[in-house]
Amino acid sequence: MTAARAAVEILKREGVSNAFGVPGAAINPFYKELKESGGIDHTLARHVEGASHMAEGYTRANPGNIGVCIGTSGPAGTDMITGLYSAIGDSIPILCITGQAPSHLLHKEDFQAVDIATIAKSVAKMAVTVLEAAQVPGVFQQAFHLMRSGRPGPVLIDLPIDVQQTEIEFDPETYEPLPVYKPAATRAQIEKAIGLLLESERPLIVAGGGIINADASDLLVEFAEITNTPVVPTLMGWGTIPDDHELNAGMVGQQTGHRYGNATFLESDFVLGLGNRWANRHTGYKLDVYTQGRTFVHVDIEPTQIGKIFAPDYGITSDAKAALELFVEVAKELKAAGKLPDRSAWVASHLERKETLLRRTHFDDIPMKPQRVYEEMNKAFGKDTRYVTTIGLSQIAGAQMLHVYKPRHWINCGQAGPLGWTIPAALGVAKADPDTQVVALSGDYDFQFMIEELAVGAQHRIPYVHVLVNNAYLGLIRQAQIGLDINFQVNLEFENQNSPELGVYGVDHVKVAEGLGCKAIRVTDPSELGEALERAKKLAQDHQVPVVVEAILERITNISMSPTADISAVKEFEELATEPGHAPTSIRPLKV
Repeated sequence: MTAARAAVEILKREGVSNAFGVPGAAINPFYKELKESGGIDHTLARHVEGASHMAEGYTRANPGNIGVCIGTSGPAGTDMITGLYSAIGDSIPILCITGQAPSHLLHKEDFQAVDIATIAKSVAKMAVTVLEAAQVPGVFQQAFHLMRSGRPGPVLIDLPIDVQQTEIEFDPETYEPLPVYKPAATRAQIEKAIGLLLESERPLIVAGGGIINADASDLLVEFAEITNTPVVPTLMGWGTIPDDHELNAGMVGQQTGHRYGNATFLESDFVLGLGNRWANRHTGYKLDVYTQGRTFVHVDIEPTQIGKIFAPDYGITSDAKAALELFVEVAKELKAAGKLPDRSAWVASHLERKETLLRRTHFDDIPMKPQRVYEEMNKAFGKDTRYVTTIGLSQIAGAQMLHVYKPRHWINCGQAGPLGWTIPAALGVAKADPDTQVVALSGDYDFQFMIEELAVGAQHRIPYVHVLVNNAYLGLIRQAQIGLDINFQVNLEFENQNSPELGVYGVDHVKVAEGLGCKAIRVTDPSELGEALERAKKLAQDHQVPVVVEAILERITNISMSPTADISAVKEFEELATEPGHAPTSIRPLKV
């Protein structure tokens, strides 16, 4: 068979059932084999970067998924770089496959010939141009091994067109994936870590995205319950423990943190970090504030992650699931022996903060405040909802005010944060799980970056609801410019001559969405938001296309964050909740 056919057969035997991409001359032999072999459903994107984000959304939706992105030579590969960067930053395995000019022309400036492997090396676990057709099966086998082993991440395989077409000897019936390598903690290491926890009075667990990658959220909750230890999920670990669980202490951070989460963290004296990387949006840049007076144990699958941000008091290299299995085992033994301390007063104190330190969400202003949008989303969307978003004030406010109850139900591009990620990622998530409500969240600029991918949802009948909060501003950048006393090149307003009813809000997103084959609803009155969201759910179901709900916001809202990147000095720009009606969808009713 051809080397391209061998590659397709390996994809299927490694569990791939879906791929996303854009064909082109240099990858057409691969597409021919994809068609003739069958068994892999392909979604045609409008932009190759979009396809890479679809692949990432697909991976993130379910344990074991690996999204595949396919493109031709030259610009298709360079378009994938942002997707690779996003995936490696958040430890997400995706496989990017590119076509390439004939191997004998690689150094002759052939049309669309670029050394994509060299370009991609810094944002992939492996990036290789295969020059010998007989190596194709081994390279693909190694790719899946690397993507799944240790800290997960992406791989790029570049296939010259002549290599794709070369006949090789390959027996797919006897193909077997390589064993996956994941380091595991020892019993002695876990006993020492738990010993440090027992010596503390006010311990916390910081639960990172590594727990979700390891599919170990149930073990985390079990360990927290046995030891009665409150849990702080990171932004990437949100959903590891339900928001309404009594041991969920809220998120910590200079931006995407809760008031009660930060306050509880600052009262703690011990922190067990599991599968987290101490990202600066969580810790703030003032690490002395974050670390002072606390003992730290850090468990991570990647050895070089231990001590990268700050030196913990004790570090363990381990897959989160392997570590948590031992944490639960040892904790059960200690509980049976009556050696676990009473943490009820510490838990009660965190619950007191969770009932008092709340931000206000209920405002009736027109144009509406963004806080009201998230309040209505909490009412409209149930506990099974999967939220998808990337970056901006919309995401920061959403993380402060929305509620997440399950792992893989907050699918957020954390480290890279590219604008435009949300639409294609939501399509990938909805493709992976068509039976669950998928809700995307964007500001107007994120929405405009890859708006053309909405047509993919219309063409391929991929329904989801996209909540668009529009203030015609680069809101996060405008807020970041306050300290520089400027407001420069962040204003997106203009009077659209084709839609004068919009005033200065510029782009008519409803017309664009409808022009791309989708449905859209514009809302200007907060009292109409709930009905619009319910209608959007029905339209998505009836028409099997993405449905956009655009909320027209007041032009300027400063969302709570620390101007000095200090978690002890988060500035609250808006009125706080002082009576129950101010925060009607809070996890615990406001205590006054």
